[in-house]
Amino acid sequence: MANIAVQDTTPPTEKGKLSRQARQRRIGMTTGTIIINLLLLLLLVLTVVPFLFMVLSAFKPNGEIFSSPLTFFPKTVTLDNMTALLSQFPFVRWAFNTLVVAGLGTVTAVLLASLAGFAFAKYEFRFKNTLFILMLLTLLIPGQVLLVPQFELMRDFHWFNTYQGLIIPRAVTAFGIFLMRQYTVSIPNELLDAARVDGASEFGIWWRVVLPLVRPGIAVLAILSFTGLWNDFFWPLIVTTDPSMFVMNLGLSALIGPYDYQYGILLSGALLASLPIIIVFLFFQRQFISGLTQGALK
Repeated sequence: MANIAVQDTTPPTEKGKLSRQARQRRIGMTTGTIIINLLLLLLLVLTVVPFLFMVLSAFKPNGEIFSSPLTFFPKTVTLDNMTALLSQFPFVRWAFNTLVVAGLGTVTAVLLASLAGFAFAKYEFRFKNTLFILMLLTLLIPGQVLLVPQFELMRDFHWFNTYQGLIIPRAVTAFGIFLMRQYTVSIPNELLDAARVDGASEFGIWWRVVLPLVRPGIAVLAILSFTGLWNDFFWPLIVTTDPSMFVMNLGLSALIGPYDYQYGILLSGALLASLPIIIVFLFFQRQFISGLTQGALK
């Protein structure tokens, strides 16, 4: 067959106009990308610089922290703040309490929220939608409104200065149940029916089928729960009066006296308290981002 050549009949002026428009679009896209990157860089600097100042000031003498003019890098590097924090105060005990509360609270929150989400997503029972809506409505109730009833319950249960008093009232949230329910809804019912045909119990279906498929949601909930419990201050302030049961945030705040401010010790404690959160996020960041992305797509 003979090749048929297709001639371009576009006038040269139109070609020049199209090429100029394409160049303008590329320039506009490049300019927009540069502006966005500069804004993100500015936000990064505003976020990182205070943290770096805290890290560097933890190794400064207390007098240098208040020096004028203010110095960013320490002129004299010292470990006296760390030594004083660990030797003069029960910081190790506070760190242990925080780890127990955050660790057990996170495990409890993930397991119970996943079970409740599985029930709301895959089972039919009376008033299911009503109960789910009522549960979501609790998100509109300020936590301060529930403070007095929770305080009365802690007193009746004799849970002051106990781990269960620190963990159980903050273990499960309506947001966690809602999050796990949304992830569980996407699991095909045929997959669960196939597991039932194979003889799996309902608990076995949840443990062996559902949990592996909702791992991104578990990662998101685990990180949010762990950071929330690790950084909690108000509830431990209510239910603990014994210094041996203080969590780190509460213990560090107790170091501020009416006449003495040892900011070097405080910054050293803040540095040690922030390290586990950074490690947890770095370890789970891929699952966290994947979970947020999947949730957005759903």
